[in-house]
Amino acid sequence: MNRTTNRLILFMAFLTFAFGFQSCKEKQQEESKEVEKEVIVEFEKPEYFLLRPEVEKAYGYSHAVKIGNSIKVSGAVSMDDEGNPTAIGDIEQQMKNCYADLEKILKHFGCTFDDVVKEDIFTTDMAQMLEKSAYRAEIYKNGFPTGSWLEVKGLALPEFMVEIELEVHKSK
Repeated sequence: MNRTTNRLILFMAFLTFAFGFQSCKEKQQEESKEVEKEVIVEFEKPEYFLLRPEVEKAYGYSHAVKIGNSIKVSGAVSMDDEGNPTAIGDIEQQMKNCYADLEKILKHFGCTFDDVVKEDIFTTDMAQMLEKSAYRAEIYKNGFPTGSWLEVKGLALPEFMVEIELEVHKSK
């Protein structure tokens, strides 16, 4: 009888565990469904911006793309509206021209340089870039963003000496 009692107790314990486990699993599934109902994920469609539509279409890129609060800005170079290099041989003026174009893009999205979180600078002459970089303090008055400065062998056209790309976070 003792053996039968032990088996019966063991069987009852197993059933209690099985029902308890099933009950927990069902409760977890119900809670998961409630959370799914509460969380509404809105699909954020990219917004594309072309600063110089003809040039950008010819080269196959968009100057900026905004998704949600994030804006990625392609590298700005010193060029006119037809895509011709400007300020040839003058890295400081090329840099100023880049920032002027970047400011136009930021304004399109209702942003300023204060919203820039990352700035990457590519240059064909790092020594000159470092020499002229003090100009950036006029752009970033409230602190500099993160970023990298890279010296490269060449940019899209041989006349370009500097290219600046940005990542922006627009607060709601």
